[in-house]
Amino acid sequence: MSEHHGSFIWYELMTADPARAAAFYQAVHGWETKSSGVGAVEYHEITAAEGASVAGMLALTDEMIAGGAAPGWFGYVCVDDVDVELAALKAAGGAELMDQTVPGVGRMALVADPQGIPIYLMAPQPPEGGADAVSTAFSADPGAVGHVAWNELTTPDPAGAKAWYLERFGWRHGGAMPMPGLGEYEFFQRSDVPLGAIMPRPEGQRAGWTFYWRTGDIDAAKARVEAAGGTPLHDIQQVPGGDYVLTCTDLEGAVFGLVGSRG
Repeated sequence: MSEHHGSFIWYELMTADPARAAAFYQAVHGWETKSSGVGAVEYHEITAAEGASVAGMLALTDEMIAGGAAPGWFGYVCVDDVDVELAALKAAGGAELMDQTVPGVGRMALVADPQGIPIYLMAPQPPEGGADAVSTAFSADPGAVGHVAWNELTTPDPAGAKAWYLERFGWRHGGAMPMPGLGEYEFFQRSDVPLGAIMPRPEGQRAGWTFYWRTGDIDAAKARVEAAGGTPLHDIQQVPGGDYVLTCTDLEGAVFGLVGSRG
């Protein structure tokens, strides 16, 4: 495996109204967006306040929506070889949903994991000079406001999901926390860097990835979400390590998380 195989390197919002979504997330995170000019479909690059690229925004077309696409956040995992991973995925019961190559960017495949949850596999095109592509869209640095700090998978089959993701991406188990009446919240990491967790899907709740974006004061962030028209899905919760988290939906119902401090 290469140095970056198994890294979360990009995040993408699929939205029916990019201008409305851009205004919402600018109010919440202070993000700026601009047209990337890459590809035939309308695409926007999102930058955090310090100027780092942290995500993209894809405009859903009528054709995409008719085909079942819906607003939501998606994560991209770097892989050394898309063909190898697609073969392994299909053997494990997953499915390929889309496969494309964008000149100057790389090859990416939207897939359904063995439990049917979508995620992107991507082999980035190395920048000029041949150096490995590096992204700071995900950052474990507690000062990286506006970047993803935690990747959480809610799945109907935690054991099956853990087996596939850890085997294919080189992730390893990083301990677990009991969830009374539900099972375990199982942490995973890459090398010594905590990436996120896998948890059982509670009855009646969605299965899927939720990406938690680093913010400053969590109460101020909640107020910004509400003022911009978003919806918090639960009360602010403290998590091990002293951080506080909140899960919300944006104006089109896309789920996203916030992680920050208090006091």
